[in-house]
Amino acid sequence: SFLGKRAISVKGQSDYAPYFYDNGPGSKNGNMALFSISEDTAVGTHVYVLNGTDPEGDPVRYGLMFEKGSKEYFRVDSKSGNVNLVQELDREIQDEISVLVSITDGRNKVVETVRVLVTDANDEAPKFQNLPFIVDVSEDAAAESSIYRVQAVDKDMGSGGSVSYILQPSPFSKFTIDGHSGILRIKPGETLDYETTPTHFVTVVAKDGGGKYKGRHQVLSSTATITINVIDAQDMPPSFIGTPYFGYIYEVSVPGSEIFTVLARDGDQGNPNPIFYSILDGSDGVFDINGTSGCITVTTYPTLLRKELYEIKVKVKTNASEIGLNDQLQAYAVTTVTVRVVDLNNHPPTFYGENGPQNKFEVTMREHPPAGEILRGFKITVNDSDQGANAKFKLRLVGPSRVLRVVPQTVLNEAQVTIIVEDAAGIDYEKGPTLSFKLLAVEIDTPERFSATADIVINLKDTNDNVPKFTSEYYIGRIPENSPGGSSVVSVTANDPDSGPWGEVKYTIYGSGSDLFHIHSSSGLITTQPWTSLDAEVRSKYNFYIKAEDSEGKYSLAEVFITVLDMNDHPPEFNEDLLEKTMIIGAPVKVEAVDEDAESPNNVIEYSIMTADPDNAFEINTDTGEIMLKPFIKSMEIVQNITKEKECRWSLVVQARDRGSPSFSTTAVVNIDITETPLKGPMAAFLLRSRDNPMKALGMVIGIISVLVGVTVFISTAIYMRNAKSNRIAPVRRIIKRRPKDQQPWTFRMPIIKFSNPADKFLIDNPELGLQQSSGSPWPKPPPPSAPCLPPPPPSNTRVSEWQRAVPTISGALVSRGSKKAKSSRRKEGNISSALVSELKLKLEQKINENNQGYY
Repeated sequence: SFLGKRAISVKGQSDYAPYFYDNGPGSKNGNMALFSISEDTAVGTHVYVLNGTDPEGDPVRYGLMFEKGSKEYFRVDSKSGNVNLVQELDREIQDEISVLVSITDGRNKVVETVRVLVTDANDEAPKFQNLPFIVDVSEDAAAESSIYRVQAVDKDMGSGGSVSYILQPSPFSKFTIDGHSGILRIKPGETLDYETTPTHFVTVVAKDGGGKYKGRHQVLSSTATITINVIDAQDMPPSFIGTPYFGYIYEVSVPGSEIFTVLARDGDQGNPNPIFYSILDGSDGVFDINGTSGCITVTTYPTLLRKELYEIKVKVKTNASEIGLNDQLQAYAVTTVTVRVVDLNNHPPTFYGENGPQNKFEVTMREHPPAGEILRGFKITVNDSDQGANAKFKLRLVGPSRVLRVVPQTVLNEAQVTIIVEDAAGIDYEKGPTLSFKLLAVEIDTPERFSATADIVINLKDTNDNVPKFTSEYYIGRIPENSPGGSSVVSVTANDPDSGPWGEVKYTIYGSGSDLFHIHSSSGLITTQPWTSLDAEVRSKYNFYIKAEDSEGKYSLAEVFITVLDMNDHPPEFNEDLLEKTMIIGAPVKVEAVDEDAESPNNVIEYSIMTADPDNAFEINTDTGEIMLKPFIKSMEIVQNITKEKECRWSLVVQARDRGSPSFSTTAVVNIDITETPLKGPMAAFLLRSRDNPMKALGMVIGIISVLVGVTVFISTAIYMRNAKSNRIAPVRRIIKRRPKDQQPWTFRMPIIKFSNPADKFLIDNPELGLQQSSGSPWPKPPPPSAPCLPPPPPSNTRVSEWQRAVPTISGALVSRGSKKAKSSRRKEGNISSALVSELKLKLEQKINENNQGYY
């Protein structure tokens, strides 16, 4: 027929989507994945070749698309795949371009999103910030002091983005600039003078570190002018610095000993006037002051002093003729110096080493000494030559908190200093190869509070005290199935803070399924083995362990979970391309296709009728594949009116299509014989539903038999238990009346299903109706089930007064009875299973009553 030829023509056809070649990083041939382009590439340059193929060998065409609103930087020749640059690139504006690349064979189209990286070229010159540069500097600014900071920014990356600064040379320049920070300073030895030069102009040059641009190396620079305005210092009278003043006289002082030095400055700092010191009052003739330095000295022995406290008024003045003040008396200042006579405390604490006084102690040791250990590399003694309370002081360490402690903490005159480890974790080479502390000795209970300081330096030696640690306890990777060998899956990282070989980490991989993967021993990149081809239909989940190990075998573990992503690479398949089905009017027939893909929606199938002869007679459930006649077709008369074929054999082409992307489909020709079942009722409906599955009907029969046998055993056991209990009080002599041997047992015979003709699958063999099984049937007739046999019945002359002893059971087979009318009436009362159980129960009760009357 025409439909049969059409089915042969489509048999075995499949159409696979084209795909791009994956040529790996650095390649300029493939799908533009991992492709990068320098921003100085000229417009019109050929930069890439899109390259792919079609599994069926059909010619392919290529395409490029860009996101809406973005520039179209590339253009592709659809036939050759040659990609040219059509827009000028600027990494500083856009450093990444999103491109949609496509490949099509005319029927199927594959679109992929790739990101093209724009690499840097040295095309940007440094640009100064915050222009113009105008600086105001007081004329009394000290030499080498910083007065301003210039800043320039270069948008390039790498050396092309680094900026250094220089000043254009000038023979009279008083300034210098730091090449890295851009801080402008006054040159060493130079001073500013407002009267000589009130304004300075300095030209600063900012240049980058250089880089390639269009194939050649270039260095770019910018210049700016700094205007420096010198500010004249204000004219002010002199003033004392550091007030209030306190001085002390000790008992060992001699005439001429320095007590205190006062300090005053003229207000005109740019051009200071000479100042002079003098004592106005309070010296009692025992103190003197140096007129130019301000140093106060004692003129007699302290033992001759009559007071313990002196208040000396000191005056400082300057020459007012240069100040411009009207009254010369205004060009002076007065302060008070308080002098106390105290007992001798003229020896501060002093630290000693093996060779005398020492203010720095150094030792080299391994990291992480145990807590409580004494650092024996130090030999420190502290001493204060004073006596009594003046020789009492405290020791303490200043540095990282609670790492070390010093013993003793309170010292009188002299002590051996011991340093003890308090926190071993704080002495860690990875936190710093050197630990520095300050050891302080500070007097207590003295007004002077003399002190001494020594530097404690600990140089640490590294040990292998760290285990490599992964940045995560587990890593998750995903890879499409059928990816080529060597494809990247996931990258893992472990860190070991130890130095040298101890800090070098080596990665290994092991566990179930790990033989399909490879890990780079130093980078931690996990890839598939070169020979590996993963298939989600075979296995879609892998997990194994990775180890990070240092040179001494210390290691840590992490777990890797890899998911193989299912791709739609299997079309749906029917069992046969030509299916033969027998359809009973009012019941559907089912076709089924299988898709070997692993996941939804790739393995979800939708069914549809492509063509049918005759048209508009069938409909199909798109999800289950059940084919049924249109609702208006309810009898064979309607069927025969639709078609001219007397055999009522119809054909249709059914398509099974999966829901993957791209979607695959296949077709099969279904030949359907239309017939009409003679059976009615629930049993017929069940047989219609299970006609394509004979094992289901057989299972139903076995289930009914099992229920019957179970009921029989339960009733027999109950009767036996009751009779056994009554035997304990029955008389010793018993006569049991047995059933005559010629009594025929009743039998049960199940209907038999015939399979000689597809339309006869649902006919029931019933001897009483005259239906005979075809001799040509390939299925053998199963034997009828039988119940356990009953024991012989007791004699009829039983005595009612005695208790029963026999265990009655039932044996026999059920026979099919009555006509079709009787069968239909039984179906109306219930299904076959309930009818059989009811009949069996009735027979059983009759036999029990009969046997119970047989005891006498």
